[in-house]
Amino acid sequence: MGERLFGASVRRREDGRLVTGRGRYVADVNLPGMLHLAVLRSPHAHARLVRIDADGTRKTPGVVHVVVPSDVATLGRLPLLVPHSSLVAPACPEILPQHVVSYAGQAVALVVAESAAQAEDALETVRVEYEPLPAVATREDALRLDGPRVHPNGNIAARFTQRVGDPAAALARADVVLRERFALHRGAGMAIETRGIAARWDADLGQLTVWSTTQAPQILRRLVARYLKLPEHAVRVVTQDIGGGFGPKAIVYSEDILIPLVARALGRPVRFIETRREHLLAVTQERDQWHEAELGLTREGRIVALRDAFVHDCGAFVSWGIIVPLITSVSLPGPYRVPNYEVALTAIYTNRVPVTPVRGAGRPQAVFVMERMLDLAAERLGLDRVAIRALNLIQPDEFPYDLGLVSRDNSPRRYDSGNYPECLRSVVEAIGWSSFAKERERARAEGRAIGLGVALFVEDTGLGPYEGIRVRVDPDGRVFVFSGTSSQGQAHETTFAQIVADALSVPLDHVTVVPGDTDGVTYGVGTFASRVGVLAGSSAARAATEVRKKALAVAADHLEAAPEDLTLEDGRVAVRGAPGRGLSLGEIAAIATAPRPGYALPGGMDPGLDASAYVHVTQSTYSSGAHAAVVEVDLETGTIRVLRYVAVDDCGTMINPMVVDGQIHGGVAHGIGNAFLEEIVYDEAGQLATGTLMEYALPRADDVPSLDVHHVVTPSPLNPLGVKGAGEGGTLPAPAAIANAVVDALRPLGVEVTEMPLTRERLWRRIRAAR
Repeated sequence: MGERLFGASVRRREDGRLVTGRGRYVADVNLPGMLHLAVLRSPHAHARLVRIDADGTRKTPGVVHVVVPSDVATLGRLPLLVPHSSLVAPACPEILPQHVVSYAGQAVALVVAESAAQAEDALETVRVEYEPLPAVATREDALRLDGPRVHPNGNIAARFTQRVGDPAAALARADVVLRERFALHRGAGMAIETRGIAARWDADLGQLTVWSTTQAPQILRRLVARYLKLPEHAVRVVTQDIGGGFGPKAIVYSEDILIPLVARALGRPVRFIETRREHLLAVTQERDQWHEAELGLTREGRIVALRDAFVHDCGAFVSWGIIVPLITSVSLPGPYRVPNYEVALTAIYTNRVPVTPVRGAGRPQAVFVMERMLDLAAERLGLDRVAIRALNLIQPDEFPYDLGLVSRDNSPRRYDSGNYPECLRSVVEAIGWSSFAKERERARAEGRAIGLGVALFVEDTGLGPYEGIRVRVDPDGRVFVFSGTSSQGQAHETTFAQIVADALSVPLDHVTVVPGDTDGVTYGVGTFASRVGVLAGSSAARAATEVRKKALAVAADHLEAAPEDLTLEDGRVAVRGAPGRGLSLGEIAAIATAPRPGYALPGGMDPGLDASAYVHVTQSTYSSGAHAAVVEVDLETGTIRVLRYVAVDDCGTMINPMVVDGQIHGGVAHGIGNAFLEEIVYDEAGQLATGTLMEYALPRADDVPSLDVHHVVTPSPLNPLGVKGAGEGGTLPAPAAIANAVVDALRPLGVEVTEMPLTRERLWRRIRAAR
């Protein structure tokens, strides 16, 4: 073997299959006798269901089955997956609404037909009588005491406050206090592949197989088994290739339960592929928050207190609790010392699509508020924007650093490791901060408005409690790695193989990774929250190490040698000093799998050359970084162009630096979209106004510059690999860095930026008003 694979920039093994069209997505699942399903969705944001008549639909050519709410009334509601003590009255959606629809796009009925076109056409024959109700379409609507209600118990989902020190007293004593309001509007995950699910029932075996785009196959299996009253071992969830997830695919939707139910009832495979319109209309979204922040400082720029009160729009339901605003509330301090801190969140219901985590999950909002406040403070105090940050950063010798807050997993928010000053120093040097003033002045002399902004972040990653991995060596010498986590672009097939190939000293091409199959690993949580590298990666290392120990023990017994006298290299165990005496891993697996009658494996070990591992963690790891952007603003149109972008990232030890860079690139592109393009808009009646990609603007290739990525490496002490998560970090600081750069470019006009996305129209209006 020689060269160590862990830490090497190995090219992604899955790409050959994907770029040549050999990927297998849910839309590629074609089974004999397969039926197709379409969903009838509410046209109203809020309405009473008076009557549904599907008799004519059932007689429509090609239609095999129709599901209306009364058919599934006994299924009840989807569960509250993440409870929290502050939830006033948690409202979870019914599998199908029995009496009231709560947002435009909510599933009301299902039609199953011989073809997808027949199912879609037949939706128009379902007669639904609605009684429209007043819609809670805005924050103001939700907070009005005499206004309409989303749910009978009111529009407040939760109120929660955390406090460290005495912020009120500290703000009263501060030399300078800044107060500002910020608004961050809705955006979508917008994966390139929409949601899809297919199901097949095997009546002879009493087994259900589900193919899904889910980010959480184990959770989906558990819920399908619960609602269909099946033992969990009778449900298999398979996630093969998934074209992006970004959070919304970690949620369990009504269709995820109903399609397996219909497949079992009809005894035929059933498939549902969501349209892009449905994806925009009905898939969970994020970001909607309104902040009122106060920052107190000394004249020298040292932070003495931060206080923030914000409102978070949950949409109509909270199946995942209030996880997003909770993350925001504990992320505001970022990498800075904030001795006195208070945050009060109010989570509200509106008649909009439910809000759940989207890449970043509440952290981009927190970073935006803190980083904009620091720029405002620097301007008020006449300080350099880098200097004020450097003055307040937590230092490397202060770790572990306890913020005094309770994190989303009910554990203390305690930073494990980091080097925030080095991240700031690296980004400032790479972007050319010291020479930029001259560059800006030259541009202004030419009539161009350019600016430079910086933003730092800390992200909790590696969310527990565990993620399982099973490693098995077959008698033919092939190594299989089974993971319960699905991959939506994170390169699990490459990174897990690197870890296992190193531990077993086998060539990389001898290792096959089978991700996202619940038959391979019994228990798991899912691929989200930048957690898989930390948990599944550590489990892969432990399981492979256990397989190595078993291989050496079996070989030692068979070769009549002491284990310490054996070597394992290139998939072969040999006696040290006698290379002719040895066994391949395949031969050892054959011995361990099918021992001779009367022969006992050494040490009473279990048969088979395989092992499973579930590495547990007691708290999250914490990635960090600093980003800087140079932008140009067209004063006549409000168009923003990103000229240069530097990202400095610290995700601990990197399994594969090339994969990490790819994750950062994707995250920054998402952040750029959040900064000045992507916005989900509803009208005053709660109707979606951005229902196609003509209205919902995604970043194009020419919106994302060539990115300059650097790394600072501070290994985590919390896991044996020293890794932290990297999947979301690129998204967190990008809106703040770009906003700070825009303000810098427009400083002569005095334009301030207090909301995202900063669309061309918004910025044009602000420029026009300032002029």
